[in-house]
Amino acid sequence: MLSTMVLMMTMRRASALAAPSRVAWKPKATLSGRLEGLLQAPAERDDPDAAAKLAHWLQGKRNVVVLTGAGLSTDSGIPDYRGKAGSYRLGHVPIGHDEFIRNEPSRRRYWARALVGYPAFAAAKPNEAHFSVAALEAAGVVHQVITQNVDGLHEAAGARNVIPLHGRGYRVQCMSCGKESCRGEYHAKLAARNPEFSQGIGSMRDGAQALRPDADADVTDITGFDDIVPCATCGTGLIKPAVTFFGDIVPKDRVDACSAAIDAADGLLCIGTSLAVYSAFRFARRARDGDVPICILNRGPTRCDTEEFPGLVKVNAGVAVLAEAVGGMQHMCIILRERRDDDQQHQRRPQ
Repeated sequence: MLSTMVLMMTMRRASALAAPSRVAWKPKATLSGRLEGLLQAPAERDDPDAAAKLAHWLQGKRNVVVLTGAGLSTDSGIPDYRGKAGSYRLGHVPIGHDEFIRNEPSRRRYWARALVGYPAFAAAKPNEAHFSVAALEAAGVVHQVITQNVDGLHEAAGARNVIPLHGRGYRVQCMSCGKESCRGEYHAKLAARNPEFSQGIGSMRDGAQALRPDADADVTDITGFDDIVPCATCGTGLIKPAVTFFGDIVPKDRVDACSAAIDAADGLLCIGTSLAVYSAFRFARRARDGDVPICILNRGPTRCDTEEFPGLVKVNAGVAVLAEAVGGMQHMCIILRERRDDDQQHQRRPQ
């Protein structure tokens, strides 16, 4: 009996060694079940005095760091991940870094869907909250903006000191030589190399689910999309959006710049973010540990609810309240109006 078992184990081991290596790409949970459950809990009722509460917190500050998330851009038509109508609630799991790099079918599916969804992402315009952040910067209240968003809408609204924590969704980068280029131009090359698929994009946009946070769309049939264009500079490099996908690491120089801004700040204002991902939550922790006052403008729970944050001011409301708060600060009204007028004359979204 023992010899038979040993023989069977040996045969199984040999079979496993002989079999080709395969990776089963399954979406990984990005958060613990307890934390995800907290963030999916029903939102509390909006604070009736939200604008006044926020304006009071801003009074007297001259070195605020603003940390923004996907909730800031939902009014611009770009969906978030964990909101009431967020991508996660619709069953969408964004592509991960390793899956994109190692799995060619997944990579091809991503670019095909991006051809359908990206134009809506690229056409998005700043909303009142973006203009309000820019006005606070121009007034000398805010000295640094850190955004988890990759849409470039802070810059389009006129903000100048912006750190795109997770990169720029309107750029692409070669994973071999590092060359960055315009994403719109790369999409044009993809469309030209896949004419059969490209001919049906218009009807796909009509039938696809609305734009998703990672600038693609819910398209199941990618028949005719067979060719991914390599880097035009080195000739062979794999092209990826110039963003930090889930599972990737934020560049150290970017993290260091954010940390330095937090250390020098007299306040951290988090807007439209649940701080669910650690890449952003660590800055809330850093502010807390450095005795930097923190205010969170967000509808619903945040990751800060899982730890002690003494003195934290929570404003439970939508991000549109920011414009109301800024508009109520008399010295800000003129600046806010100038930012809106200037944007109508000059499109400053980076390319």
